Amino acid sequence: MGVQYPDLMGKVVVVTGGSRGIGAETARSFARQGASVAVLGRDEAALDAVAEELRAVGSGLTGADAAGAGALGLVADCTDAAALARAAARIEAELGPVDVLAAFAGGDGYPVPTVQETEEHWRSVLDANLTATFLTLQAFLPGLLKRGSGSVITMASTAGRLPSGSSAAYAAAKAGVLMYSRHLALELAGEGVRVNAIAPGAVRTERTAAVMPPEVQASVAAAHPLGRLGEPADIAAATLFLASAASSWITGQTLDVSGGRVIV
Repeated sequence: MGVQYPDLMGKVVVVTGGSRGIGAETARSFARQGASVAVLGRDEAALDAVAEELRAVGSGLTGADAAGAGALGLVADCTDAAALARAAARIEAELGPVDVLAAFAGGDGYPVPTVQETEEHWRSVLDANLTATFLTLQAFLPGLLKRGSGSVITMASTAGRLPSGSSAAYAAAKAGVLMYSRHLALELAGEGVRVNAIAPGAVRTERTAAVMPPEVQASVAAAHPLGRLGEPADIAAATLFLASAASSWITGQTLDVSGGRVIV
């Protein structure tokens, strides 16, 4: 089961981008801690499947661990403020006030030469990553501030930390997420809300495996000093730490979960 964080038991957790990959694995990891978990995304069938998994995890817990067995899958485009507001209201009504927000929605980091970049794609990537993070925080921050406590974890990337093979749009968006997270951490420190970012390297998700042939995966893995691609569970483990009381004196930080990629 991995490291246990007793303080996460019974907490209400929201994971955006939770229908598959890193988000879904993170949601499962919180459920195994006894938390109630709401997953947001755009694929209703995938969200329903993840929510069913979370309920199965909750039903398998016993005693005090079963305190947070609730699960909810909600369709919400994280670039749509109204959809996020509706989701936030429903989560509070059905699961209770939110304690942890994992703003993980984003993506489209595939290479695009800048000379071939279009305005449409540039705006789309910034919206999907940076604007989505902003709107997600706008929807859920009022509840966290009202309670005077909580942990926010945003999803950045090594692409926002150093030049890489991603598009410039994705790099700019993720760098923006990092600074936005640091700014919010300082702004909210006196309110009892912590904000930290995770910057993964290349992670072997369903999408990555589908578009990256085995020989390319091996080449990318070799670019990481630890010699392998990340797994969704690596990111989920870091998220649990940043959400828990074990990191209660940490805010405004970027945790590089990248197999050492940022040191080369």
